[in-house]
Amino acid sequence: MGDRRHAARTQAEESVNASGLPFISVVIPTRPGQGDVPAALAARGLEYPADRLEVIVARGRQPSVQRNLAVREARGEILYFLDDDALPAPGNLRRALIHFQDPKTWMVGGPNICPATAPFLERVFAAVLGAWLAFLSSRARYEPVGRARSSGEKELILCNLIARKTPFLEAGGFDEALYPNEENALMDALQRKGGALIYDPEFIVERRPRPTLSAFIRMGFTYGRGRAEQCRLHPTLGSVPNFVPAFFCLYLALLPFLPPIFRWPLAFYALALAGQVAMSTPRHGLFCSLCAAPLVPVTHISYGLGLWRGLTTSPKPAAGHVRGEVVIERDPGKEG
Repeated sequence: MGDRRHAARTQAEESVNASGLPFISVVIPTRPGQGDVPAALAARGLEYPADRLEVIVARGRQPSVQRNLAVREARGEILYFLDDDALPAPGNLRRALIHFQDPKTWMVGGPNICPATAPFLERVFAAVLGAWLAFLSSRARYEPVGRARSSGEKELILCNLIARKTPFLEAGGFDEALYPNEENALMDALQRKGGALIYDPEFIVERRPRPTLSAFIRMGFTYGRGRAEQCRLHPTLGSVPNFVPAFFCLYLALLPFLPPIFRWPLAFYALALAGQVAMSTPRHGLFCSLCAAPLVPVTHISYGLGLWRGLTTSPKPAAGHVRGEVVIERDPGKEG
């Protein structure tokens, strides 16, 4: 272990040039056969010296495996994880490096926001994702909330996440038995080791939500399943609030058999929805907020059903069998 840490420190020292700027590797998983990768094109437009930056696209069918393999190929000590459709703000890297001046900072993340030019339905989905009633503190993943601060896995999201490579590797990287929620388990592990995680509301990518209602509902179900599987493999008290939607689904299923007094919580829920519309209107507009309101309970139900699914099925085995299917492309399409 001592030799490994010494090698990691040496690599980190070599990745910083005379000007003090570290070498950064942008890691983007995508599907086999996908043509244009918007995040790769956007990454080459980041305000950072070209000779201190590389873009790695990992093609495959299991993003946790793809990212882990790309990290092992990466030259940089700083890793910037993007989804293939995430478009980072040009100044993101330099903004993140301000936080990394503190050696205790191991990760920095920020929101992925819906572009103003997205279709109306997608902007409605964005209003749901940014609703406090729908996602509590995790709404910070989808809207800029507050100021830069110490944070955790509830507010950071993998489609816009930058990390130090050495702590990442020492923590074992992403759990390849998890997708999604692989980053949540890793963040918990890094914090247990003493690392600081920073949420910066101005560290932004633009990313469009799901394009259809069915895809949006499936997303909620998948997130719920991933949370349940994460808790089975890496249980923490911090995940307890995430199980409220599962009990909400159970309550709805039992409601026809319960005395009328048990219907009162639904009245309070309706009042909370009205309050959410009022909170959302200044940012999203009244009509968009009204359209988003009925999707909040839809989101609770889909997430809750996903939780039950993840609790009642066996977690997937580690995904090592797909390693050979990953293709690594370094600086794809780079001129010269």
